Amino acid sequence: MLLDHALLIDASGMPIRQHHKSYSTEWDEISDWSSRVYMPYRVSPKGHAIKPHATMHSSRIGELTLSRFAYGVAVCVDDFSPEAGNALLLTTIRGNARHWVQRSVTEDTAVGGSFIADCSRVDYRIDLDPDHLQLNLTIPHGLLEQMAQQWFGFVPDDQFWRHKCVIGGVGSSWLSLLEYTVRCVAEAPEHMAKGRMGAHLEQSLCVHLLQEWAGRAAQAGFDFSSPMNRIAPRYVRAAEEFMSANAASLPTMAEVASAVGTSVRALSGAFSRFRGMTPGAFLREQRLQGARRDLLATDPESGTTVSSVAFRWGYLNLGEFAGCYRKRFSELPSQTLRRRLR
Repeated sequence: MLLDHALLIDASGMPIRQHHKSYSTEWDEISDWSSRVYMPYRVSPKGHAIKPHATMHSSRIGELTLSRFAYGVAVCVDDFSPEAGNALLLTTIRGNARHWVQRSVTEDTAVGGSFIADCSRVDYRIDLDPDHLQLNLTIPHGLLEQMAQQWFGFVPDDQFWRHKCVIGGVGSSWLSLLEYTVRCVAEAPEHMAKGRMGAHLEQSLCVHLLQEWAGRAAQAGFDFSSPMNRIAPRYVRAAEEFMSANAASLPTMAEVASAVGTSVRALSGAFSRFRGMTPGAFLREQRLQGARRDLLATDPESGTTVSSVAFRWGYLNLGEFAGCYRKRFSELPSQTLRRRLR
C-alpha cells in the first residue's frame, strides 16, 4: 500500500523535510507536538512498555494537516479538546486501532480502514495496539460546515456531526483519494500547503469525506439530505455562543432569547428542530464541559476542590453535580481531579 511511505520521502526518493522533531521517547515532547498538530488530549500507556518510541511527520494541505504518527507502544487516547474545533480522520497504515463508538460499542480499523470523529461535537476514545501506525487528517469543523453549505446547500445539525463511524477501507475510492493525496504531497509539498493546488485537494478531501460520512450516517438512520437538517437560523448559533460564554452565570432562557433578539418559544422550537435538544439541555452541557475543563486544568498546588469548581459553574447541590457529572463522563468529578493531581 502506497501509504506505507507516506510523508517519508518525496517523488525523487529524498526524505521530506520536517520542521519539527520526527522521533521522540519523551511524553512531554510528544504531547506538545500532538497538541499543536491535533488538539490537546489525554494519552495513557497500556501494558508493561510505558516508554514511547514515537514517530511524528506532518504536512499541510490548505487548512488541513496530514500527519503520520505512532507512539511505539500500546496506548488509550481520549479527552480530546472540543475547544480546538477539529474533526479527526484516522487511517490505519499498520497494526490495529479500536475506536469507541458508544460506551460499550467499538469499531476496529485494520490496515486501510479509516474512522471519522468530530471532536468539536462529540467525545472520542481510541485504543491503539503496540504496532499501530496512523495516517491522520486534522480538519477544522468550520471548514467542513463551509464545504457542506457550498456543495450541498445546507449545514447538517449536531446529530450528524456527532455520528462517529468507519469509512473507506481496502479497495475504496476514499483510500484511493488518500493515496493520491500522499503522491501530491510527495511531488510538491510546498504547493499543497498554499496556493490553488492545495485548495483544490483540500476541497476534494472534504467533499468526498462528507459524502462518505453521509452514506454511513444514512445507514444509521440519519438523512443527510433532509430539509429538517438545513442550516439553523442565525439566532440559534448566536444563542449557542451566548450560552457558551455565560454558562457559569446560569442565564435564564428569557435572558438568552432577549440577548439574541427572539422569543423563548421561537428559540425552543428552533433548538428542537435544528439541534435535537432544548436550549436548557445545551446550557447544561456547557456547564458540565466547563467544570470538566477546570478539573483537568487544575494546578496541583492551587488547592482546588470539587466543591469550588462545582460552585463556580452554578451547582449548589454537590450530590446533584456528582450525579450529572458521572452520567455524562462515566466517572465522578473527584476521580477526574485525583487523576489530574497525580
